[in-house]
Amino acid sequence: MTETAEPEATPETTAIGDAWDQLEVIVEAADPDAAHEFLRELPPGETARLVAQLSDSEQHEFITLLHDTDAASLMESLPELQAAQLLAALPAEQAAQIFDEMESDEQVDLLDQMTDEQSEAILEEMDPDEAENVRFLAKYDSNSAGGLMITEFLAFEESATVDDVLKDLRRNAEEYAEYNVQYIYVLDHDKQLIGVLRLRDLLLAPPTKAIARLMIANPVSVSDLTTLEDLQHIFDGRPLFGLPVVDAAGALVGVVRRSDIEEAGEEQAGRTFLRFAGILGGEELRSLPLKTRCGRRLSWLSINIVLNIVAASVISMYEETLSAVIALAVFLPMVSDMSGCSGNQAVAVSTRELVLGVIKPGDFLHVFRKEFTLGLLNGIALGVLLGIVALVWKGMPALGLVVGGALAANTLIAVCLGALIPLLLKGFKLDPALASGPILTTLTDMCGFFLVLSFAQLLLPWLT
Repeated sequence: MTETAEPEATPETTAIGDAWDQLEVIVEAADPDAAHEFLRELPPGETARLVAQLSDSEQHEFITLLHDTDAASLMESLPELQAAQLLAALPAEQAAQIFDEMESDEQVDLLDQMTDEQSEAILEEMDPDEAENVRFLAKYDSNSAGGLMITEFLAFEESATVDDVLKDLRRNAEEYAEYNVQYIYVLDHDKQLIGVLRLRDLLLAPPTKAIARLMIANPVSVSDLTTLEDLQHIFDGRPLFGLPVVDAAGALVGVVRRSDIEEAGEEQAGRTFLRFAGILGGEELRSLPLKTRCGRRLSWLSINIVLNIVAASVISMYEETLSAVIALAVFLPMVSDMSGCSGNQAVAVSTRELVLGVIKPGDFLHVFRKEFTLGLLNGIALGVLLGIVALVWKGMPALGLVVGGALAANTLIAVCLGALIPLLLKGFKLDPALASGPILTTLTDMCGFFLVLSFAQLLLPWLT
């Protein structure tokens, strides 16, 4: 009898297994110090994975074990949706204590993932001033400078001296230590931003000197309504840690950091990918309730059933032709699928250019001209290739002409439609990422089936 060797455990799987065992022991022992040490030594990127493996009750017990600062760090390392779920399951008072240890932009992001009742319950337990600040930030669109900024920054009036500022820094050292300060902002009497001051310049200046004489005047700033796309363009062109954010009156309201812009861009790309796949809401984790996950997927899948029935109905119009030339059944899915692939490439480019601001919904003619030539060339190339395959397989030039011609024509149609559908949807304030793919698939299937079968009907005497 041959013995089967057990697969060797890699160092990575062993380490993960050890961490998982250790986490279970910590939860069972209810040891806060051990939980703190565990999180401190855990490799980056493993926190979310390990916590997700715990049951709901174990997750609750683990978070309850942690000090507020550790719990806040844990929440910031988890996906927003998962962190919001965990916090919403805690008593409002405990959740508010964890919130107090987070930066303002993180607070708003997590509350945005909760129901109004859950978020309001937490806000009621928070310090009134901090709760008011969170409500102020929550009014902004999440993908605007106002929605992405932090309100933890240092600002002083222009009349303040170097000594005034240094005394304030010493007096509030514990609070300011969490601000990650790079610059001090200088305001006029109306709280309008007039300059920035580097910490180095502050520390090396005479104590009696006014900070207005040390500041860099007229600094670059952004409006609180600036979109994420525009912010990405601004940061791409400048090696900046962050930028001050001002309101319509020029008053300083926050600071938006490069790291937050990059993170928001990655999150937006992830949501766009899920919407392309037909996940309504653009966000799903397997920690969500089963009912919610089923609903988000079935909502779009059920629509797709109807769209596919419409596309398949074209075939029923040509049953006799299909029966006469059964080989066409092999090529029908090829024509529709290849055309769909070409069209989806155009959808992706148009969606990306809309996000980057390279094109607007009204640029139909420009986009059509660019895609028509490309679709024509690719269509001819693909059509010739498939036509040769059909000719070699069945030895019928007419069959090669039918499937090759249909693929060439349908590729041209698919590329043009794929390029223009996102612009049309964007013009009607609809989400191109969610709707473009299914609409394009239905249209290219209908056109592909129609072209193959109608061409075959025309050349039927040479196909039988």
